Amino acid sequence: MDKQQEFALRTVEERDVRFIRLWFTDVLGTLKSVAIAPAELEDAFDEGLGFDGSAIEGMTRVSEDDMIVKPDPSTFQLLPWRGESQGTARMFCDILTPDGDPSLGDPRRVLKRELEKAKEKGFTFYVHPEIEFYLFKQQDDFSTPPVPIDHGTYFDHVPRSPAMDFRRAAVNMLEQMGISVEYSHHEAGPGQNEIDLRYADAMATADNIMTFRTVVKEISLERGIHASFMPKPLTDEPGNGMHTHLSLFEGDSNAFYEAGQEFNMSLTARQFAAGILYHASEICAITDQYVNSYKRLWGGNEAPSYVCWGHNNRSALLRIPQYKPGKGNSARMEFRALDPVTNPYLAFAVLLAAGLDGIEQKMTLGEPTSDAVWELTDTERQAMGIQPLPESLDEALKVMEKSDFVADVLGEHVFEYFLRNKHQEWEEYRHHVTQFELERFLPNL
Repeated sequence: MDKQQEFALRTVEERDVRFIRLWFTDVLGTLKSVAIAPAELEDAFDEGLGFDGSAIEGMTRVSEDDMIVKPDPSTFQLLPWRGESQGTARMFCDILTPDGDPSLGDPRRVLKRELEKAKEKGFTFYVHPEIEFYLFKQQDDFSTPPVPIDHGTYFDHVPRSPAMDFRRAAVNMLEQMGISVEYSHHEAGPGQNEIDLRYADAMATADNIMTFRTVVKEISLERGIHASFMPKPLTDEPGNGMHTHLSLFEGDSNAFYEAGQEFNMSLTARQFAAGILYHASEICAITDQYVNSYKRLWGGNEAPSYVCWGHNNRSALLRIPQYKPGKGNSARMEFRALDPVTNPYLAFAVLLAAGLDGIEQKMTLGEPTSDAVWELTDTERQAMGIQPLPESLDEALKVMEKSDFVADVLGEHVFEYFLRNKHQEWEEYRHHVTQFELERFLPNL
């Protein structure tokens, strides 16, 4: 038994933990959970816990339904909202077949494969997400527009605001769980907030994002507020994004930094960026997986709609932030298309794979754009070689299903299930008569 397992077992006994929740996600990024008693924990470490994998979205086929969930002791944490005594802990898990092989449908395994490839090349992949969400007044009828809890705007200080108190509670709870927070503030939309997690390796950050969503939902339920990560919940207000900063390290050295180069970008950074831009449309269905995601991408308010990069240009898909003198290890690039309801394991896997492909193929990064890309005409964008991202989930799926690159990263099982599920979502959406159509056409046609 390793030290991490011993720590988990000792903490369960010393803190009188009565339930241990084993967490994992389905292919779409929905959190799944099963609780075990403390007496079962040691066996779970050794042998895992059996479950019906065919009942989980994309996990396995019905003919191969027996699967095993095995906890990762390095992710052990107490759940602070469950109280100090007779509490609950959680661990993220890997999904295995009865033979002990990794499940083909485990999103965590998809990311592990790409991280292993990066490690073979001497790289560690770090990410830092900026997670946006709306806080609405509680409602039972979701056929009517939601009502924000305040009318604040970007960086507003709203004294005694429910949002300010909410952010403080969320940050405190995250810190109690060992998840470091860098910033928190009111965002541009009414009732919209942002909490930025401190950078960490991609696997830890993906786990942290899943925990973050749960923390925000738990606090909102306690306070009678509805928290939503929906990419575009309000028609005329900004959408929820998850701008994510990316960096590669070689040991203790930032592989993206080279003093004296343009924007202090190393050749590795330029090739990594070129790879992401090259594959941006292919991976768009993964980074933005819902029909509603494209209403954010094409809804203005600084959402990235076009495949380009720039230095400190917030209209670009890939932004190179201002270099901080004397802090070469802070060199990074910001990918702005992610939304906060993506499956973070799959999203980080395709982003890392795209960047590594750029390095392997020695791709050349084109010229940066300093213009506000949305304000250019189509002719101007074409002359600059700036292509649009897919304009709908349907378009994104059609690009993805032709991509051998994405199929290779996800594996055939996840690739085929994801496409099948999302094509079904698009068909349901396409056939649905919307409130817009009823209000526009029913009175007059």
